[in-house]
Amino acid sequence: MSSSPRVQSMNVAEAETRSTIGTAAKKASPFITHKAVSKSLRKLERSSSGLTGSDEKTSYATPTETLSSSSHKHTLNAASILRRHEQNLNSNLSLNASFSSDASMDSFHSRASTGRLIRSYSVGSRSKSYPSKPRSVVSEGALDSPPSGSETKKRCAWVTPNSDPCYIVFHDEEWGVPVHDDKRLFELLVLSGALAEHTWPMILSKRQTFREVFADFDPNAIVKINEKKLIGPGSPASTLLSDLKLRAVIENARQILKVIEEYGSFDKYIWSFVKNKGIVSKFRYQRQVPAKTPKAEVISKDLVRRGFRSVGPTVVYSFMQAAGITNDHLTSCFRFHHCIFEQERYV
Repeated sequence: MSSSPRVQSMNVAEAETRSTIGTAAKKASPFITHKAVSKSLRKLERSSSGLTGSDEKTSYATPTETLSSSSHKHTLNAASILRRHEQNLNSNLSLNASFSSDASMDSFHSRASTGRLIRSYSVGSRSKSYPSKPRSVVSEGALDSPPSGSETKKRCAWVTPNSDPCYIVFHDEEWGVPVHDDKRLFELLVLSGALAEHTWPMILSKRQTFREVFADFDPNAIVKINEKKLIGPGSPASTLLSDLKLRAVIENARQILKVIEEYGSFDKYIWSFVKNKGIVSKFRYQRQVPAKTPKAEVISKDLVRRGFRSVGPTVVYSFMQAAGITNDHLTSCFRFHHCIFEQERYV
């Protein structure tokens, strides 16, 4: 009976502590349990009871009587220890609850400029920042970001990165550009006729030799060339074309001089077939580009009638493409609009 007040006071404190812990535990993370708290309280209770064990012999008349000074001090010390411990537990529980709740929450912030969502973690520790990869925003089939300087130009499908450099230069600077100089027109007509025996890259690689053999494609100089020396064995011309083609070049030079006498220039004659306005084909795919056209057949027939040789419709159409009489650059090629602009300058 003498120790009943102490037990009752300890139970009250324990009940208060348990009620407080139970309230905080609802908000805290589950890794702190009631057992751990009650165990710590029991240890404190035992220590407090040990402190007051020497005074158990003191009798109390009633529960309401005052305690002795020594036992009263020990009881107050035990109660203050319990209160401090309870406060520490409550503070620890609240901190754990806040940290666990903050660690489990993710906040998403939207950026108005990019429309992307970025996840930020509100954890006390520093989070690593990872640099975002550059994006290219696509709108209406074009890149919003400026293209890099190393981006290659879009050319016709038959010109690839593996093509001969001289062929790429010919495509980018000459092929499809309107030509109105008689010597250059004659050169392109001869080179187009050579396509029956060689390819454009091979012809262009020997272009300088062509110009040296045929006197820079001057018709007046070509008609003076000795045919036997031209086609003789070991001559530079024999490495370019067959004998039949070499003789055709000399004969065509004679016929060009006659056309110049009639029309004033070979330029006026050849461009009259298209009324001095180049044809724009607007082909999208390589398979759409023909080997010849009705217009090429008309020009071929007139040239043959005048005495020209090796000027079939296929050769004539290749000549029309090279001389810009027809613009057969694909619409996706960067040279398509350039050649149209060059044609409009001469209209």
